[in-house]
Amino acid sequence: MRAPISIVIPTLNSQNTVRKTLASLFEGIEAGIVRELIVVDGGSTDQTREIVEECGGKFISSQASRGYQLKKGVNSAKGDFIFVIHSDSVLEPGWSEIVKKYFNKDAGYYCKLSFDIIHPLASMTSTWANARSLIFNLPYGDQGLLIPRKLLMENGSYSPIPIMEDVELALRFQGKLFRMPIVITTSSRKYRKNGWLRQGTKNIVRLLLFLLGADPNNLSDDYNRS
Repeated sequence: MRAPISIVIPTLNSQNTVRKTLASLFEGIEAGIVRELIVVDGGSTDQTREIVEECGGKFISSQASRGYQLKKGVNSAKGDFIFVIHSDSVLEPGWSEIVKKYFNKDAGYYCKLSFDIIHPLASMTSTWANARSLIFNLPYGDQGLLIPRKLLMENGSYSPIPIMEDVELALRFQGKLFRMPIVITTSSRKYRKNGWLRQGTKNIVRLLLFLLGADPNNLSDDYNRS
């Protein structure tokens, strides 16, 4: 029996974080549930490719657009389930045993978000993100997403947009996304660089603009400048 999960990771100059992400996935390989590791890169100029290939991952070159990268990775995947994880996120130890309970071909699942720093504003931000996911059914990509490949493909896969591809997908999958009890820890780098309140406010404004119909390309320009 083939291992059920294809892990898909979008990268762009991710050498400082992707090694930890990949290390957290090894237990899934050892448990026999990860069939393949697919990294779709948007044109890195650092050592991302070397790190991925050193770890045995499949490296695919792409244009720099997270939605396009994910769509390309999903199209390449062979597993019955796609597990999308960002290159600066780390799954908690023991995830490979928990995830076996969520191989449901009729629904998708995301993780509980945490940050890689202990700080009151980090706790507040993760609490808001987890509440947003539960109340509005809007998980972001940094929470990870486990979804049946057949269900994903039947519903249009990822939209090839540079940003908000996770929100766009979640809006199409309303009522089919649920939280599983796996903690995923993501990088706080942008929050520490720009300030927790400032970055959090920009994220909320960006979300509202997207929901009101703003062009994702313009939102991406603003995101990349931050």
